[in-house]
Amino acid sequence: MACATLEDMPTSLQSHHSTPAASVSRWWLCLLGLLALLPLEPAAAALADDRRESIVERAGTLPRSHTLLVAIDGETVIDEGFRGHATDETANIKSLSKTLISALVGAAIDRGVIESVDQPIVELLGARVPADVDPRVNDITVGNLLSMQAGLERTSGGNYGAWVASSNWVSDALARPFDAEIGGRMRYSTGNSHLLSAALTEVTGRSTLALARDWLGDPLGISIPPWTRDPQGIYFGGNEMGLTPQALLRFGEMVRQRGRYGGQTVLSTDWIERSWQPRTRSFFNGDDYGYGWFITELAGEPVYYGWGYGGQLLYVIPSRAMTVVMTSDPMPPSNGSNYVNRVETLIGDLIEATGNHNDEERTT
Repeated sequence: MACATLEDMPTSLQSHHSTPAASVSRWWLCLLGLLALLPLEPAAAALADDRRESIVERAGTLPRSHTLLVAIDGETVIDEGFRGHATDETANIKSLSKTLISALVGAAIDRGVIESVDQPIVELLGARVPADVDPRVNDITVGNLLSMQAGLERTSGGNYGAWVASSNWVSDALARPFDAEIGGRMRYSTGNSHLLSAALTEVTGRSTLALARDWLGDPLGISIPPWTRDPQGIYFGGNEMGLTPQALLRFGEMVRQRGRYGGQTVLSTDWIERSWQPRTRSFFNGDDYGYGWFITELAGEPVYYGWGYGGQLLYVIPSRAMTVVMTSDPMPPSNGSNYVNRVETLIGDLIEATGNHNDEERTT
């Protein structure tokens, strides 16, 4: 059976009223045959079925994995739950919420609510700053808190329990002694992120939850439920936030697309670039750190990720147009650096299994 050329098909279709039914049927069969020969969309072609199945199987055998989501070119190619968990169920993302707090700070700067990352935090906190703190606290900027370079003693690790048991988390975090120079080495501290949440609340007169729903939830089309608050009612800035893995994927996709999602600008491209600029380095894993994002390299590609206790992970790999979400048991017996290493080996193999999508050209 001979087929009309692509150029001839519109003419044939226009005269279908005088074409016998059998000829029309042959024409549609030819059209379907030609469509079958067209190349697959990049996302569908990027991950072969056997590689996908291998990645899913390996993710499922990790000792405490709950979900795995992978999007390539904006198309979800893996959506799997393990051990009775699903990607549309709310998960405690632990310290991965620091990455969301960073985004809220960026949104506040984009709107002129916060002047810049160089603004002293005391200007934003106002009366929430205790009168008797070390004068050096006046020199701590928004950027210092975002990059974990405030210099104050950590409220994380062994100090965490006493901090969250205190009557005023903001005062307690600011009253801690300095054990590093401001702007110096990284001192990872959830208190830093909580100070940012308090600053957002103080300067806007709105809760961090309301801001998150307005500035992130609405444009991304995701639900953001309430989470833990401190004794003064400030939403925990840097821990205990609950989101579904699917919501995390949308957030990651927005960041991958330099702040845009669904035709809307959620964050400025400038803020994404600032967030991904290395400013210090983690003592725990050796990776660089920007504003709420760790920065590393996997399978030879630059990778930006947020990390929450127990293995709550969001990876953005621009050169592969890829976003990966992994959630895990949020209450393991240890913080699981070895577990994260195993996850990153898996992500590295996933990167190698895909082609180079040159996302830089696509999103600029």
